[in-house]
Amino acid sequence: MAEAANDVVETINGDCHDFNSLLSSSDRDFLVKIDSLKGKKLGLYFSASWCGPCRRFTPVLIQVYYELSQKGDFEVVFVSANKNEESFNSYFSKMPWTEVPFSDLETHKHLDESFKVTGIPHLVLLDENGKVLTDEGVEIIRKYGEEGYPFTSEKIRELKDMEEKARKDQSIKTLLVSPSRDFVVTSDGNKVPVSELERKTVGLCFSISSFKPYADFTPKLTEVYKKLKVKGENFEVVMISLNYDEESFKQSFASPWLALPFKDKSCKKLATYFELSILQTVVIIGSDRKTLHPKAADAIEEHGVEAYPFTPEKFAELEEIEKSKEAAQTLESILVSGNLDYVIGKDGDKV
Repeated sequence: MAEAANDVVETINGDCHDFNSLLSSSDRDFLVKIDSLKGKKLGLYFSASWCGPCRRFTPVLIQVYYELSQKGDFEVVFVSANKNEESFNSYFSKMPWTEVPFSDLETHKHLDESFKVTGIPHLVLLDENGKVLTDEGVEIIRKYGEEGYPFTSEKIRELKDMEEKARKDQSIKTLLVSPSRDFVVTSDGNKVPVSELERKTVGLCFSISSFKPYADFTPKLTEVYKKLKVKGENFEVVMISLNYDEESFKQSFASPWLALPFKDKSCKKLATYFELSILQTVVIIGSDRKTLHPKAADAIEEHGVEAYPFTPEKFAELEEIEKSKEAAQTLESILVSGNLDYVIGKDGDKV
C-alpha cells in the first residue's frame, strides 16, 4: 500500500493512502489513535462554521453517520477551515466524530493539497485500505444518504439503475410507499392508505415553513384545493416536508391536505428523485401515474383552478387564451374599469 505523497497528486478517485502518513504529524499521532481507524471506511470532511452550505450539510452527514455507526466500520474525520480556535471548538462540539486538531496546520495543509480541496463542504470517502472511493461524498450523501454505503462505484451504479427503473415504473405507490409505511397522514394524525390516491391527480407539495415564498403560496394552493373539492374533482395534495423540526412541520401542515409523516426518509428521496432545485415546488402526478408537471406552483399561482388538471393540453389551451387576450388588448381594456374611464393629471384634472 503506497504512502501519501507530500505534493499534489494527479488523480483523486482510486488514489491509495496510508492512514498513518495521511493523518499523523511529526509531533502527534492522535485524533483518536490512528491505529483504531484500520479496517474502517473513512470520510474526510472539509468544513467550517462560517460556510452556510456546510452548516446545512453537517446535520445530514450526522444523521447518516449515526445510521452507519451500527455497522462499526465507518468513521469521519473533521478537517476544519475555521479561522480561529473558538469557532472551531463551537462547531466541532456538535459533531459525533473525530477531528484533526485545530493547531495541526501541517496536516491541514497536507490534506488540502493531497485531495485538491478548492471549496467546502467537501467530503472524500476512502475504503478500509485507504483507496479513494470518491471525492464527491457531499453529493452522494445528499442524494442517497446511508443507502450509498459502502460508497463504491458499483453501489452508486446500482442505485442509479434503481432510479431509472423507478422512473420507468412510476406510480403513486412507488413514490409514496416505503418498506415500513403504506399510508399518508392527515393534520389530526389519521392514516390514509396510499392506495386511496390511485387514479387521482395528486400534487406533491414540497415545503419548508421558514421559506417565505412557500408561506405566501400556501393560501393560494389551499384555495385551489378547496374549490376543486367543491367541484367534486379527484384531486389531492400531499405535503412533502423538508423541515428539520416538528414545530415547523406542524406549522406547514395547518392546511387541509395530506402529508408524509415528519422526518420520513421518503421526503428527501423524493426531493432528489424530482431533482428539486427550488423550494416552492408542486409536482403534479396524473391519474395515469405519469408526472404531468414538475414545477406547477407558478401555474397554480397565475391561473388558479383554471390550470386543473395540469395536463400539457390544458397549459397549451391557457397559452392560446393569453395570446388571444394580448392580440385583443387596447389601452382602454387596460385602463378602463366600469365607469372609471379616465386617469388623473398632476393638477388633479380628469383626462
